[in-house]
Amino acid sequence: MIERDSSPSALPLYQQVSEFLIREIASGRLVDGERLLPERALATHHGVTVRTLRKALAELERLGLLERVQGSGNYVRTNDHVPSIYSLFRLELIQGGGLPSARILTLESGPKPPDLPAFGISDQATRIRRLRFLNQRAVAIEEIWLDGSCGTVIGEEVSDSLYRFYQDRLGFWITRISDQVRVATVPDWAPEAFDPAFGSLVGFVERLSWAQADHAVEYSRTWFDPDRACYVQRIG
Repeated sequence: MIERDSSPSALPLYQQVSEFLIREIASGRLVDGERLLPERALATHHGVTVRTLRKALAELERLGLLERVQGSGNYVRTNDHVPSIYSLFRLELIQGGGLPSARILTLESGPKPPDLPAFGISDQATRIRRLRFLNQRAVAIEEIWLDGSCGTVIGEEVSDSLYRFYQDRLGFWITRISDQVRVATVPDWAPEAFDPAFGSLVGFVERLSWAQADHAVEYSRTWFDPDRACYVQRIG
């Protein structure tokens, strides 16, 4: 059985299943034309009811990722242009795929530190530190700085998908990103649940994100465990 996230910030169960399957298809772990398990077996595998599973499959069918053949079963159909809730989350398990989730470690607002790159139009920002998971396994820590002009961030309202929260709660959406990937050392605020110890060398991603305006609204940095996850960018 695949563990599902039951935290208050988690996606509805059917979306957790559909997003998991979307990422499995994107990673090639489920291939075009592959027949899925029978619905009852698939529901058991994902730890959900058949009704919830069918809602997830209906979402995949709507996105063109599933063909349902009466009397035969459900067949995977690949599509490189499917919008996913986590389409901008570029970390996957080493073996591919994995359902993302997150836990907020700290959230606070204040002046932007001088070591941050220039972004936004305010001298204030909200800083969110989170622990990131794939299939409930801790794979990364991230520090996100959201420009103060974007609105007030309330921790209890933040969902696992921060970009979805921006759209649903703050009224803007991320239109493009710029990532730089290299290695860096684990910061001293990393929680014990993140396996690499303080000072260890790990994968590192710096990101600037733009909304509808011409200026970047968010700066983030992510340290990821290279023994558990990798950065993936698919083109075409």
